[in-house]
This record gives sequence, C-alpha cells and structure tokens, in this order.
Amino acid sequence: MTPEISVVVPSHDRPLRLRWLLNALEEQTADRSRWEVIVAHDSSGPETDELLRTHPLAAAGVLRHMSFEPGPGPAAKRNAAWRAARGATIAFTDDDCRPPADWMDNVLAAARRHPAGIVQGTTRVDPDELEVKLRAPFARSQEVTPPVPWAQTCNILYPRAVLERTGGFDESLPLAAGEDTDLAYRARDLGVEYIAAPEMVTYHAVEAVTLPARVREVWRWQHLPFVPKRHPQVRKEMPGGGWFWKPSHVRMPFAFAGLALLPRRPVLGAALIAPWALSSMPSYGPSLRGRLRALSELPAHAAIDATEFAAMVRGSIRYRCLVL
Repeated sequence: MTPEISVVVPSHDRPLRLRWLLNALEEQTADRSRWEVIVAHDSSGPETDELLRTHPLAAAGVLRHMSFEPGPGPAAKRNAAWRAARGATIAFTDDDCRPPADWMDNVLAAARRHPAGIVQGTTRVDPDELEVKLRAPFARSQEVTPPVPWAQTCNILYPRAVLERTGGFDESLPLAAGEDTDLAYRARDLGVEYIAAPEMVTYHAVEAVTLPARVREVWRWQHLPFVPKRHPQVRKEMPGGGWFWKPSHVRMPFAFAGLALLPRRPVLGAALIAPWALSSMPSYGPSLRGRLRALSELPAHAAIDATEFAAMVRGSIRYRCLVL
C-alpha cells in the first residue's frame, strides 16, 4: 500500500540520537502500512549506516535511507528524501527528536483535516532529559508552541504538492540558518494556509554544551537577516517593532549603554542594565543558593546574548537588512 505520510529525517553524526528516534517511531500506535520513514544522512562513521540497515523498521519495510558524502546541509538532505518519498504528505522531524507513541496518529489526523496546508505541531523538551535542561548552565533544546513564524522543521507537515510547487528548500542559502522559514513563506506567498496542530506533540533532546561551544553555535545566526530581506512580512512577527530577533535583544542596547555609564553614573547604568539582566537571568528557584547560582551565571549569558547581537549586526551589514 502507498503510505499516507512520509517521515523525512536529515541526520549527521548522531547515531545514538537517531536510534532513539527510530525506536520511538517503532513504538507508534498507528498502522505501519500508513506511513514510512526516510533518513538522509552524511555521517562520517559506519555506525549510522549499520543502524539504518539493521533497525527493525528497515526489516519491516518501513524505513529507507540515503547516504551522502559529508558536506551537504540539512536542506539538501531533506530535498533528496522528500523527492524519494511515496506519501502525499511529508512530515519533517529531526534526528534529535523523540515523539511519543501517539504522534503518528495525530500526524495522520492533522494531515486528513488539512490536506492542502502546512501544519506545525508542538515541540517540547524531552521529559526524560528535562533535568539536564534545568541543571546544565548552557544546555540547549527547542520548544515550539504553534504557530510560530519560523516554521521549524522539527515537527511540521507539508503536502508534497506544495513542496513540488516551491521546489523545496533553497539549497543555496547558508547552512541551517533559516531555510525552513524561507520555505514556509514562499509557500504562504502562493496562498498555502499555515495551521497549528498543538495536539501533534514531539519531544526535543537536550544537549549540555560548554560556554565556548554555545558562543560558537549562536554565531551562525549572522545569516538570519536574509529571511526578512527576502520576506519582509516576517517582521510583523518579530519583537521591537520588527527590528529585533529576540525579546532579550530589544533590551541589549540599553544594557550596553548602562555598562558604559557604570563607572561615571552607577545608578543610571545599573537601571539601564536591570531590564536585560532580570529577563535573561536563569531561574533555579527562590532559595538563596538558587539565586546565587543564577547571578553567578549571568555574565556567561551576557556573553551569549552579546555574541548573538553581534552576529545580527554582522548579518545586517552583510545582507543590507537591519535585524538586531
């Protein structure tokens, strides 16, 4: 039987995370004749290929995979996978997600309710890894309460016909820096409806990284300004009148000014820094120990936010489109 849904997963050197995703898909309650999985990867080691050949979903005829030489970004891998898919609806997710057992049932129901629209589901921090998110100072994950303007591909459905009309993801764009948002807006420009399906929930992994690694990660967002340059309507969804990427960035210029004023006018300087500090300080509960820990981590979070802000400035110059 031709499947109704094709799940597309790009992967790169995360065989353990990918195994957990495939195991979660193996546990789905939906009839396997109604869906398939296609993994497109460019992993450097043999573990990923071995996993994809030997996983029970492969033996059941549900899982197929495509291998690339290291180098192509997620856009190229997603494009190759959806073009090889058999389903009329493509469900995009990531190799660091782990959906609950009813995810596919909800995906199938959402696709049947909205066969011609883009449907974005909910993404939450993996409950099995929530403790890491709460305790590791620079842990990162992803949370999405749909609909959000960025159309993240960790949990979203596209009709295959829409992907064919738009040509799919733009592979000429910088790697992993807005190609999912660009695709959604190109589709919306064609009149495709963008719909939320909050009951379509998946869980996103938590990665605990060092401060230098986190700073390097956020620097890649320098390419984000090309999105509002190509799609000015996205500014309606952005904070600070459409000129800022994140709410914390709206407060950053005042914090910079306050920092410069601190030696000469400490009260005014502290007052300018306070809005950013209060909104960006992590929360570890009301105890004295928790508050002291949050305060001790504030300089590191300032470094991360300042790097993001600098990345936006650089991108604004590069793409001649102001986003801070």
